[in-house]
Amino acid sequence: MKYLQRPHRTLFALMGMIGLLAGLGGYTFYYAHGASYFSNDPRACVNCHIMREQYDGWQKSSHHAVATCNSCHTPHEVIPKYLTKLENGFWHSKGFTLQDFHEPIQLRPQSRIILQENCLYCHRQFVSGIADHAGPDQVDCIQCHRGVGHDPTR
Repeated sequence: MKYLQRPHRTLFALMGMIGLLAGLGGYTFYYAHGASYFSNDPRACVNCHIMREQYDGWQKSSHHAVATCNSCHTPHEVIPKYLTKLENGFWHSKGFTLQDFHEPIQLRPQSRIILQENCLYCHRQFVSGIADHAGPDQVDCIQCHRGVGHDPTR
């Protein structure tokens, strides 16, 4: 008879752990305003981390009227956009939870590529001569225009 009760205890413990993890995850998602990260609202970027200076700089920038964070920092296609948001969210959460992020915050190599592609996409009529000569020696837009989107010193 005891043998039949053991699977029930294991199942009960497993369900309890799943419930605990789901509850903790749900509370964390709620507390961190997780749903806001699915939006295009730049205020989501300052929910819980160190992007306040960049956000304030963006509000004063020339891009404020025409671009949000997603316009520059995520691909424009729906699935790659949300995959990028998911990946960035993971690394941001890890960095801020473990306090092992670089100060000041820096673009990861994948993010630099997305940013460059989006600069060329939006400004293609102005940079078509430069973009046509793209290659290994191509200069990234942010080498010369680093503070255009949200220079915190402006």
